[in-house]
Amino acid sequence: MTDLRVLTAPERLAEPRGPKILVVGVPGAGKTSLLKTVSRDALSSVLFIDGEAGDSALGDLPVDAIRPRKWPDLRDIGAAIGGPNPNLPSSAPYSEAHYRAVMANPVLAGIAKYTILFGDSLTEFLRQCRVWAEQQPESFNARGQKDSRGTYGLVAREGVAWLQQIQHARERTIILTAILEKVIDDFGVSSWQTQLEGRRTGLELPGIIDEVIYLHFVDFGNGKLVRALICNSPNQWGLPAKDRSGKLDQVEEPHLGKLIAKLST
Repeated sequence: MTDLRVLTAPERLAEPRGPKILVVGVPGAGKTSLLKTVSRDALSSVLFIDGEAGDSALGDLPVDAIRPRKWPDLRDIGAAIGGPNPNLPSSAPYSEAHYRAVMANPVLAGIAKYTILFGDSLTEFLRQCRVWAEQQPESFNARGQKDSRGTYGLVAREGVAWLQQIQHARERTIILTAILEKVIDDFGVSSWQTQLEGRRTGLELPGIIDEVIYLHFVDFGNGKLVRALICNSPNQWGLPAKDRSGKLDQVEEPHLGKLIAKLST
């Protein structure tokens, strides 16, 4: 007997929904400090997932924080955020068994009370994943030698699974940051890319996360560079932004509170 049912349009529209946002920018652009623009009234609902020890950018902002230092920690946080995946066997991360084990830990179970999660940063989270992956059997060939293809294949699978897991937390607002870097290919052509371990994760990311937004320095014609959020493409800066909601202008004010409000209406 299937558990499937049809949600009526009023039921679907009445469901609480939170946007899933990736903010990409060069180091020093102020990605972490965007959290300061969230309404003070909402800060008690925010959990700062601090992978970079970068909370000095928040100053005296009164937000709770958790500090994962290894990939299994982030797996557990993903299970707590997204709930169990009924498709997975009990031995797999994000399965019913994994979720029950996570909920038995009072620290991880406490994540349920937060409605806004700010992860800083996806770049660092996937570095932790790569360090973990290098120690797994997939990273060694039959002769016991290191196999980088196995490592990055595992990083890609783990990274995509983690992103899909948090995307299913429909009611929560989740903001991730990542580093933007300019890459020059063998023909001297430059392009902007998100700095992530494993090429496949970066390629699949826009198909998973709702909003891929770039915090960039923009000249509006007066010769002065100002920070702005680039929210869709094509655009004159060549940034591969994506707005699944269709609610955002191409350029938005660098104000996370206003951005979340606009996406949530």
